[in-house]
Amino acid sequence: MLSRLFAPKVKVSAHCDLPCGVYDPAQARIEAESVKAVQEKFQANEDPHFRARATVIKEQRAELAKHHISVLWSDYFKPPHFAAFPELHVLVNDTLKALSAAKASTDPKTGEKALELIAEIDRIFWETKKG
Repeated sequence: MLSRLFAPKVKVSAHCDLPCGVYDPAQARIEAESVKAVQEKFQANEDPHFRARATVIKEQRAELAKHHISVLWSDYFKPPHFAAFPELHVLVNDTLKALSAAKASTDPKTGEKALELIAEIDRIFWETKKG
């Protein structure tokens, strides 16, 4: 009974158990590069077993890229960043949607679009690190 009394009422989580302050869009970029590479391999291979496996891997990597972008948006970027880069909210939203499109598609153009948007987030991220 005593343990229930002192048990936590709310469960929370972060991208790690101890907020480390280490963030980098490179994590999302690497996953998105995997998405595009798998899309290209999918297009070059007719084997249905290979394609099924490629689809699963592509979807997992796209989800990981979305996770990394979401962590940047929710944990790293702060109000001064959004003030300095007012396009950031829309850019993050567009990037998440592009990653969802790449997750659902075997067309490498969708993977490339996601990479282009991640590159823009990366540029802004490193600008925020200067100041």
